[in-house]
Amino acid sequence: MARTQKNKATSAHLGLLKARLAKLKRELITPKGGGGGPGEGFDVAKTGDARVGFVGFPSVGKSTLLSNLAGVYSEVAAYEFTTLTTVPGVIRYKGAKIQLLDLPGIIEGAKDGKGRGRQVIAVARTCSLIFIVLDCLKPLKHKKLIEHELEGFGIRLNKNPPNISFKKKDKGGINLNQTVTQSTLDLDSVKAILAEYKMHNADITLREDATQDDLIDVIEGNRVYIPCIYLLNKIDQISIEELEIIYKIPHCVPISAHHKWNFDDLLEKMWTYLDLVRIYTKPKGQLPDYEAPVVLKHGQSTVEDFCMNLHKSILKEFKYALVWGSSVKHNPQNVGKDHVLEDEDVIQIVKKV
Repeated sequence: MARTQKNKATSAHLGLLKARLAKLKRELITPKGGGGGPGEGFDVAKTGDARVGFVGFPSVGKSTLLSNLAGVYSEVAAYEFTTLTTVPGVIRYKGAKIQLLDLPGIIEGAKDGKGRGRQVIAVARTCSLIFIVLDCLKPLKHKKLIEHELEGFGIRLNKNPPNISFKKKDKGGINLNQTVTQSTLDLDSVKAILAEYKMHNADITLREDATQDDLIDVIEGNRVYIPCIYLLNKIDQISIEELEIIYKIPHCVPISAHHKWNFDDLLEKMWTYLDLVRIYTKPKGQLPDYEAPVVLKHGQSTVEDFCMNLHKSILKEFKYALVWGSSVKHNPQNVGKDHVLEDEDVIQIVKKV
């Protein structure tokens, strides 16, 4: 690929090579053969409303951060690879329970299985948010290395899923519709990519200016899109001028895990990126319960989702709901089960008699 000139004539060929590469990578990730032996599992049972994983090279302060944030003891020492399995902890923030996972350090080549890197990244795939912990005394290329390891395992950081609809069919050839002018993709390159996957009949609609990688991601279908915050640790060892430069990096929070500096900024940013919706319940004739909200994900916060979160039998007896808050015009307002709730709404469910 590096030897090929980039121009219109070669774009289809490059797309084909990219697709072939993605296919081979996927085969590397999913090992062939029967089930593995009874190895030591890395994953931890999911608890709480969201899950945040700490990813980083060894000895950047992940365990110190977990100990100081969640009050859970995770072994800390001056040598690398102190943490060998996942250490969980839970914090309560703004009424939501958030599970923090201190993952073992990953090294270069982790996505190919070095240093048990695959198990670590597999746990990172299940998180709602990833904290990439970096040492601000070490070069910033470490950030690129970790991003490369995670991307190689099908994790896309701080990206939205590409707005491409893709549908296989039995006959009729490849039908390409574009609602936006495309700068890189054309029918030939799309055909070349699909031919690599042995697909010759499909409907594809491109609703944004997409790249060849975006199309491959959609075809592969096993990509996860996770928000990510970069934590630059050990800021107690640098000057104020350097700190001001660091603050300009996007998606980044400078902290000191040891001295507990800037934790409030970190938690606030974590809350913004998790994008959770808190719903307070109100029993009939009583005041709302502001202590224990029901926490839903943004985009999955209809009244129906709320009922399913409590118990699926509620939907059968559901008549209507009364809602107070920013998602309604009058307080209270009668709503059906398709109404979308917003953060800090109060709800009372009325059942069929």
